[in-house]
Amino acid sequence: MFRLVTATILALAAPFATQAQHADHSAGMTHGAAPATLTEPGQGAFAALSEVVQLLESDPHTDWSRVDLDGLRAHLVDMDLLATRAQVETDAIDGGLTARATGDARVLAALRRMVPAHAKQLAADPSWTVAVEARDDHVVLTVTADDAATTARIRGLGFFGLMASQDHHRAHHLAIARGEMPH
Repeated sequence: MFRLVTATILALAAPFATQAQHADHSAGMTHGAAPATLTEPGQGAFAALSEVVQLLESDPHTDWSRVDLDGLRAHLVDMDLLATRAQVETDAIDGGLTARATGDARVLAALRRMVPAHAKQLAADPSWTVAVEARDDHVVLTVTADDAATTARIRGLGFFGLMASQDHHRAHHLAIARGEMPH
């Protein structure tokens, strides 16, 4: 009799234990309405892709024949390689800095795609002058200004801060995902 009661209790409790485990697993997985704008600027490729997918799916005007999430993923991989694996030497020069960035073949390829494209975004800021050179084994970014405050800002930002500045990344990611050529 004791075995029968124990087996019955266990059989009745099993679905509740499974529900409790699933409830714990899904606690952080709420799926609300898509945000009006993107909030994921780069790192966290899956989060950025997920956010873009939600936005595209909520837009009735999305042209699915042009959507290029593989292209966005490739760009996010480039961003990750630049941010985490590039080796950068920075020198203070009159009015700013020169940064030489390099890495293995994948990192160097990412630098060659990312730095010239982002230099165009940086150049849109009239407070500084931007130059970029892609060489055989590295990429050189030079940013200078005529005033001391902007020079201090350039040096404070350094290579990685400059690459992250000019907050165009969310719009850029959405344009890539939509199959547009943003640079």
